[in-house]
Parts: sequence; C-alpha cells; structure tokens
Amino acid sequence: MQEVVQQCALLAGLTLAEQEVVLENGRFYQIPQGTYFFHQGEEAETLYLITDGQVKLSQVNESGAQVILNYFGPGNGLGIIVALSTMPYPLSAEAVEACEAIAWHRDTMKSLMLRYPQLALNGLEMIAGRFVSLQERFNDLATRQVEQRVARALLRLVRQFGKRVEQGVMIDIVLSRQNLAEMTGTNLYQVSRILSKWEKAGVVALQRQTVILCKAHELVVIGEDL
Repeated sequence: MQEVVQQCALLAGLTLAEQEVVLENGRFYQIPQGTYFFHQGEEAETLYLITDGQVKLSQVNESGAQVILNYFGPGNGLGIIVALSTMPYPLSAEAVEACEAIAWHRDTMKSLMLRYPQLALNGLEMIAGRFVSLQERFNDLATRQVEQRVARALLRLVRQFGKRVEQGVMIDIVLSRQNLAEMTGTNLYQVSRILSKWEKAGVVALQRQTVILCKAHELVVIGEDL
C-alpha cells in the first residue's frame, strides 16, 4: 500500500507524517467485483482512494445509453468532487474486479483540506486534469473518425494498464468489445470490424476480453492520422 500512496496525486507534496494523519482519518473498504462505489446522481458523501483493483467509470445519457468515461486503478481517487462541491456524483463507479480502497467522509476530508492546504490544491489539480481529459474525449468524438477514436482509446488504456508480454503490451483489464464501443461513441459492429482488421494486420492480438498491442506505433499513426 505504501507504494500506491507514494504514487497518489491526492497526497502529493505532503510529508510522510501528514500523509499518515490523512490515512489514519480514512476507513478501509473492500468492494466485491460487480458492485458499485456509488451511482450517478446519488448524494456525494464519500471520497475513495483505490489501493487495489480496477474500477469502471460510466455515465448514462439522456437517451438511456451507457457511456464509459474511463477506467481507474491503484493510486487513483474516486469522488474528489465531494470535498470541493455539493453536487451529486456525476457518474457511476463499478468495481470490475474485487477492489480495496481507503475512504473519507466529505466532512472529514474538508477538515483535512483546511488543515493541509496542499491536499485541497491536489484535489483541484485532479479535477482540472479530468476536465482536460474530458475535453480531449469530446474533441475526439466531434472531429475524429471511428478508427482513430478506437486507436486513441487503446493507447490511453495501455498507458494506464499496460503490461509487457511476449507479443507486445497487454492492456491488463477486462475489456470487451462492447466496453470499447461505449468508450468511443460507436457500436459493437464497428469495433469488431476494426479490431478484426487490425488483428489480421498484426497490429493487435485479441484474447478473451483482452487486447494486446503488438505494434503500438501503428496505432499512433492511425490515432494521429499521420
């Protein structure tokens, strides 16, 4: 857990003693696979720091369709909005595998941020980073072709969850073709067609709900339309 804490943006810039105080004020949680940390629209009361496992972040739009916004793993914070706003959770967070996390109630985290201003600055920086990321995703949907969007989504995921294997770099999360379609604003047919084409060309290797990037540079060429 210590390694995860050192990588956590929320606790960056705090001394070891300050980090210990913050962690001591949290509670340890275990979240079974397939259950939710919180649902979109619920009152935002708890902030989580993931210490183990993977989480899928999604939103349901006005037409009732699910959109996958991102996947988070150890070191990522969930629900940072609770300490900086009275808004409800803007999305849902589902454990795609068994997870462990440290959690703080909204009031506790606000008190800690008043005590340690660096903690509040870190929270603001995290929100700013996610805002920029969402802007980039919106720009992709508005200006890029489907094949480019799928390539860019895989490259984002490999930066987060890449694991070196014999064939190349595996995206070490459960990733179905439907998941990828929901991340890129397209449909299952289009994603299946694109992945099959890339597999024949040796750009990717497909296993059951797993994608291996064999020629990541080829995806960069596709994603950036070089």
